[in-house]
Amino acid sequence: MEARRELLERDAALAALRTALADAGRGEGRVVLVGGEAGIGKTSLVRAFAGEATASGTVRVLRGSCDHLLTARELGPFHDVARLARTDLAGALAAGSADEVRDLLLAELAVPTTLLVIEDVHWADEATADTLAFLARRVETLPAVLVLTCRDDEVLPGSPLRRLLALVRPPAGIRLALNPLSARAVSALAGESGLGLRLHALTKGNPFFVTELLAAEVEGVPASVRDVVLERVATLPERTRSLLDLLAVVPGRMDRALLDAVHPDWARDAEPAERRGIVRLGDAGLDFRHDLSRMAVADVLPGARRLGLGAAVLAALLAQEPRDEARILHHAVLCGDAEAVAAHGPGAARRAARTGAHQQALSRYEQLRPYVGLLAPEERATVTEEHAWELYNALRFDEAVALSREAVGLHRDLGEPAHLVRALVGLAWHRYLAADVPGAVATIDEAVRTAGAVDDVDHAGEVVELARSYRGFLLVLADREREGLAELDSVGESGGLAAARTIYRGLATAFLGDPAGLEILERGVADADGHREFVALGYTALVKAARRLGRDGEVRGHAERGAARTSGIELRAHGYTLEAHLCQLRAQEGRWDEAEEGFRELLEAAPQAGVLHRETLPHLGRLLLRRGDPEAAALLERSWALAERADILPVLVPAGLALVERAWLAGDPASEHDRIRLLLDRLDRPGVERQRGELLRYARRCGLPVEPFPGCRPEHLLGLRGDWRAAAEAWRRIGDPYERALELAGSGEPGPTLEALAILDELGAGPAARLVRGRLRELGVDRVPRGPRPDTRAHPAGLTARQGEVLELLGEGLTNAEIADRLVVSVRTVDHHVSAVLQKLGVPSRRAAARLARQAAAGRLAPVAC
Repeated sequence: MEARRELLERDAALAALRTALADAGRGEGRVVLVGGEAGIGKTSLVRAFAGEATASGTVRVLRGSCDHLLTARELGPFHDVARLARTDLAGALAAGSADEVRDLLLAELAVPTTLLVIEDVHWADEATADTLAFLARRVETLPAVLVLTCRDDEVLPGSPLRRLLALVRPPAGIRLALNPLSARAVSALAGESGLGLRLHALTKGNPFFVTELLAAEVEGVPASVRDVVLERVATLPERTRSLLDLLAVVPGRMDRALLDAVHPDWARDAEPAERRGIVRLGDAGLDFRHDLSRMAVADVLPGARRLGLGAAVLAALLAQEPRDEARILHHAVLCGDAEAVAAHGPGAARRAARTGAHQQALSRYEQLRPYVGLLAPEERATVTEEHAWELYNALRFDEAVALSREAVGLHRDLGEPAHLVRALVGLAWHRYLAADVPGAVATIDEAVRTAGAVDDVDHAGEVVELARSYRGFLLVLADREREGLAELDSVGESGGLAAARTIYRGLATAFLGDPAGLEILERGVADADGHREFVALGYTALVKAARRLGRDGEVRGHAERGAARTSGIELRAHGYTLEAHLCQLRAQEGRWDEAEEGFRELLEAAPQAGVLHRETLPHLGRLLLRRGDPEAAALLERSWALAERADILPVLVPAGLALVERAWLAGDPASEHDRIRLLLDRLDRPGVERQRGELLRYARRCGLPVEPFPGCRPEHLLGLRGDWRAAAEAWRRIGDPYERALELAGSGEPGPTLEALAILDELGAGPAARLVRGRLRELGVDRVPRGPRPDTRAHPAGLTARQGEVLELLGEGLTNAEIADRLVVSVRTVDHHVSAVLQKLGVPSRRAAARLARQAAAGRLAPVAC
């Protein structure tokens, strides 16, 4: 019996898609994300919709799919799209030009009216995700609909796909979350069999599982859907089963040329399986109707059979021209064909890196790693060095250092000074990012010496520019700005790194306290136009310089423009810094829930981010400290350990300030006097007036006698002079409610101190609020306000606003993954919030918390007084 394929309970989704297409017909493009678990019916829905659109005769439909390879093929779905494209998209893909691919796809979507469907984007590589994000940002002004299907519950924190999913929001973005079928719908599909309720209980309403079970025509209900798929396959002719075995080892569609080479009679043998709805034949080739069926067949293949089929596919791929090195590497790894891995792994990895698919590049270098001994010495050294740079792109800096050391040793043994210089520069940069700043400077000094000995006239100038430029960069970052400027100036104005040198000149100038550095940085960004990494570097430098100079009003604009212009996994280090600074601004503005979530997202996505953690660890630790969260202690200790390792001001100051504030809040200020003196000594220099002023203000609170200094910023100067009223007003203008409250609390007057308490309670700043309550009692205030801020009174134990949202969603019965999707945060962030909710409510399980949430919603839960 052929599987029933009626689209039940999908009317609302189809209506939304039709509306999106109608909007596109008026030039108002839309991007639609169809999300849900495997087998929920995403493909059935979009194919039915695409069929309608094609039948209308007025809509051009382009389709592509991401394949489930060991390592995703870079820009994979657009190879499918290229078959029907009006532009030379195939040529751009062959050249590996991601920028040209984006521009040509934009031209395709400008043709009225175009429907572009990309399926299974949860398997997309970074280049594909970036390209789809590029299109999603621009589709609103195009006569097109971009439809994406995704198992959004499988998208992990840190995935480049999260940026894409975040772009699907009104007005141009539509999210369609497909739900399982109801018991009534399953019963309708089951017809007179009487199995409806049992099928619904077994399948939980998953349409694929339902249709597979019904198509099996078995007595009763089998225990496993996989068993059902295999039962259906077992009744097919032997040659058809052999063809299905072959398809099972080839994720995605198997194109006709490959089928002709490996299974010449495939068209005849596919027919029985096609009639039963197990496989489908399209212009791009033959594949299983659903990947779950492919996996069921693949799972039971004997090892020898799998190996033989993989070897046959590999041989056919090797005979094709042009060669698809991504697929060759996939099958070579599965077959354990060491020679094929060594021969094609480097090319596959480099192509992925060139197109911006850096996670795929890293995966391919890791697949190649066990076989590097088969490479020629020069190739092995180069591959090892390239692998280290991909680890850098993944923010895995300690591992990058280890491989860079190996690459340096290999190049040293080869006796090629020019290549050795490049490897030393890479090692120096990775050591800096791993927070080994002294080691980084020592390594770059060796690179400069080695570059001076290069006598190859074709490369000498290039390697000298490289080594001395990076020496200048590192000196600027190591608090040696004047030396860095001298080094950068000595290199000159020409060469491939000229724009980067301008950017670091601007950063050094700003770090020395001269606002003219910002103008130099703007010029550097303009000079770097067309070089994405240098543009990203420029915006990152603008953000850091503006923050150092205390020009917070400019930070957000630089960070947001930088993020918009430089999205992409190859710029992940810059993206980390830009987003971290936005989180710091949110914390300063009192948007603590948003800031905390942002910091956690960054730390979860890049747990090995080395020196970049200066932008997250101490700031999250300080925020949690202000909230009274016990997790703060471990984060602050980690921050100081990082600071001691790096021993540079951008790492020392935020970590040290947080520890000083911790001692003051704990009533033990004397314990931090030595650290305060250490930091004040390091901050006795130009360009750090903001940091020095903040430290002096907390030093005064900790009981140390301190005085203002020339250039001290007004908000700190006024506080140090005891003018609490003017200081509080200065912090109000800046937009920092916490610091404003602290100045009000230092007034020694009941009225302003009561105002400070209200602000701190509103923020949820428990430790500071306790200090202020003590001061109010000392001032003789008889009735000191108690309890959480008004918006937390409805929640037991004073939950934060975000924790209250999480509790409400728990009450709706949502899973952590569903809550994460609703709030657009990671699942791990929701895990943290759920744990905090359970702890504050004093309940043992999410079910108990959900029960409390429902009681609160019904008005049966009394508020808790704190």
